[in-house]
Amino acid sequence: MHNPIEHFELHAIIPLHLFGFDISINKAVIMMWVCTILILLFFRAGMKKRSLVPGRLQSVVELLVDFLYGMVAENIGEKDAKKYFPYIASLFMFILFCNLTGLVPGTHTVTSQIIVTGFFAVLGFAIAMITGFVKHGTHFFSIFCPPGVPLPLVPIMIPIEIISLLAKPFSLSVRLFANMTAGHTVLLVLFGLVVTVPALAAWIPFVFSVLINALEVFIGVVQAYIFTILTCVYIGDANKMAH
Repeated sequence: MHNPIEHFELHAIIPLHLFGFDISINKAVIMMWVCTILILLFFRAGMKKRSLVPGRLQSVVELLVDFLYGMVAENIGEKDAKKYFPYIASLFMFILFCNLTGLVPGTHTVTSQIIVTGFFAVLGFAIAMITGFVKHGTHFFSIFCPPGVPLPLVPIMIPIEIISLLAKPFSLSVRLFANMTAGHTVLLVLFGLVVTVPALAAWIPFVFSVLINALEVFIGVVQAYIFTILTCVYIGDANKMAH
């Protein structure tokens, strides 16, 4: 049976270097392009024949947009919802399609790469920090010392709050990366058992692989939702100065 971890290794298909940086085309890059194209085709197909009485695909697109806009409005604020909606909607759709297309045999799960999940987590964190400074100026630093903290505890609270703040993008990226990697590793092990164990017993790992694959679809949707809503919460906290 092949090493299941090999599936996550990236090798250059088209080697490219620019100013000393490796920008080679690999299977992860190709899958990101594929997911982006699929998202565009999905929305284009759903809104191509718009009508007052929507068809099935148009209904799905409209429900999805309403759901995402409601998420942004609830967690960031109705006033700023339109400003952040394009980014949040794009983030959700990209992660969702990356999670689900990675379940197709022969493809690659982009969100199983920590560099990808880390980038989106840091980007969301940066947007939250910039939002806080733009809206509240230097008063934004008060998040490191909640009101009502006794003066002797301030030197202890500030480092704790800084660590807590920096841990947010780390935990956000690791959660998505770990879930995608673990689930796909289990699937690869089960698929490997199907072709290596005796034929009479092969049905056991096959049945489990089908069940795990169905579970992975659910996990892929849930993880896209969790990543997106936590990004909204972080931006909303900075926007509203929760402390």
